[in-house]
Amino acid sequence: METQRSAEPRSEVTRSSQERQRRQVGPADMSRRGQRGEQRRQELMRILRTAHEPILASELARQFSVSRQVVVQDTVLLRAAGADIVATSRGYLLRNPAPDAQREVLHVHHDRAAIEDEMNVLVDLGIRILDVAIDHPVYGRLRADLHIASRQDVREYVEQLDKTGSAPLSALTGGTHKLTVVAPRPDLLDRAREELRHRGYLGTS
Repeated sequence: METQRSAEPRSEVTRSSQERQRRQVGPADMSRRGQRGEQRRQELMRILRTAHEPILASELARQFSVSRQVVVQDTVLLRAAGADIVATSRGYLLRNPAPDAQREVLHVHHDRAAIEDEMNVLVDLGIRILDVAIDHPVYGRLRADLHIASRQDVREYVEQLDKTGSAPLSALTGGTHKLTVVAPRPDLLDRAREELRHRGYLGTS
């Protein structure tokens, strides 16, 4: 009498197939994956250099057809390699987006009411405000990231101050503060300084 062999469970067949596929992944496959990752990170840097505002990790993930976690891991690797990538509540950006961008620290002085006007002068000229800093007589240099590049960013910043009842950093030094800014051309910085001087905001270094 012929003995019937029991059929191998489907789950075992699937598992065995997956294990064989994993064992078949060799150095060439790993090399190709590494190359794809490197190409993706190069493209990520290109996108960040040309971006005019922060980009969400989920949006980058959609562009590259990968998971959000892959994008996060890519930014960690790029930072470790020296890229000055900043994570903000609105997404990722480069602190100094273009090698040929004009970076400068503006010394300004004004009261709380002039914050919006001061910032609008800069963003209207295409200048990005990276951070604000003060030199406190007790606490030393204090700095806060801003990354403001549009009138919308300015409005949101001012509204956040009003909503939370927070004082700007410059309140600790009587309105005196420094703004680190990046402009696409040097002549725009000249125009910004002239306009800030005309409005009585520009201080001395």
